[in-house]
Amino acid sequence: MTAAELTRYAITGAIIAFVLFMRLRNVGKARRLRLETLWIIPTIFIAFAIFIFSQLPPVGLGWLWVAIAAVLGGAVGWQRARLIHIGVDPETHEINQTTSPAALIFIVALIGVRWALRSAVEMGDARWHMGATLVTDIFVGFAIGVLTLYRVEIYLRASRLLDEARGR
Repeated sequence: MTAAELTRYAITGAIIAFVLFMRLRNVGKARRLRLETLWIIPTIFIAFAIFIFSQLPPVGLGWLWVAIAAVLGGAVGWQRARLIHIGVDPETHEINQTTSPAALIFIVALIGVRWALRSAVEMGDARWHMGATLVTDIFVGFAIGVLTLYRVEIYLRASRLLDEARGR
């Protein structure tokens, strides 16, 4: 391992540790959930994905790999959303979400799996005939699935709880 690679891993590890530390501070704390803004992040990322795919689209079976990654990402996003507690204040009908420790562990595991897969793909790239562009496209498809289904599940659950609180 060269000094440049070691530096890259150290910087990446420090950033991940910082982000996880910031998220750990919010575990168990209720935060306001705004249903009307849940669409923003997936929309931005889908626009980003469209830009990436329009510049250098996957070819042949590449689209299949991207679709499979999106479906798997959707399953991961849905499962992650199930780990979030959603509550509705009966007086104000304000919606709150609380991240559970299990959700944070899930994110850490997801980061570990992504890191391991990335390393495996880099080492086996010549053997699997997957270029860096296809690997990027697969990760983009996975992220679209995670971000979109996470927010869809949160929206559906929160809407149902809000309707119940309002007596509908």
